[in-house]
Amino acid sequence: MVRAGGIIKLAVVVCVFFFAVFLAFQLLEINMDFKLGNMFARNAPFEEGPTRPPRYKCALSKPCPEGHFAFKMASGAASVVGPKICLDDNVLMSGVKNNVGRGINIALVNGKTGELIKTDFFDMWAGDVNVLIKFLNTIEEGTVVMMATFDDSATKLNAEARKMISDLGSSSINSLGFRDNWIFVGGKGIKTKSPFEQHIKNNAETNKYEGWPEVLEMEGCIPERHE
Repeated sequence: MVRAGGIIKLAVVVCVFFFAVFLAFQLLEINMDFKLGNMFARNAPFEEGPTRPPRYKCALSKPCPEGHFAFKMASGAASVVGPKICLDDNVLMSGVKNNVGRGINIALVNGKTGELIKTDFFDMWAGDVNVLIKFLNTIEEGTVVMMATFDDSATKLNAEARKMISDLGSSSINSLGFRDNWIFVGGKGIKTKSPFEQHIKNNAETNKYEGWPEVLEMEGCIPERHE
């Protein structure tokens, strides 16, 4: 009886011992996992999500320096899609705004503030060039003048109108012909020829569209007027 009791006590002690060892190993394993997890978390490379390319005003390819207005513009496409003029992220003229038309499309902007003064378009196929001349005469000193063609913009142009646009800084207005594409940014009171101008001739052999040349696009930075 004594031996049986001793055996039972020994068995209990052995069980307790093994249970204690088992718990110790379990705790050790949890602790190791925790430490290894922390170590791998610290050493794991930081995976960044996909980064979006920066967006600049008027969707320009690069930002403008301080003290400049960002602009982007396009001529019309044949007689189907009208021109588009954007300045400092504001679309001034477009088919969506329903303020463009056949001929020469013009946006006038305050050269100091960048605020839109007015927009208009002048039909140079069936319209009156004197209406354009009257409009050009109202432009005040220091105004930024943005022009874009749509369809035909030259048939009714006369020498007086061409001279007035040339005085705004255009180098190509005197050679603008039937269905040519042309975009231009100048200003009233400009002292030199503008660097912001593109012109492509209507040529049956090189036209992208059957009776019209390809669309012209231009972007840039217009310095603010400080005078």
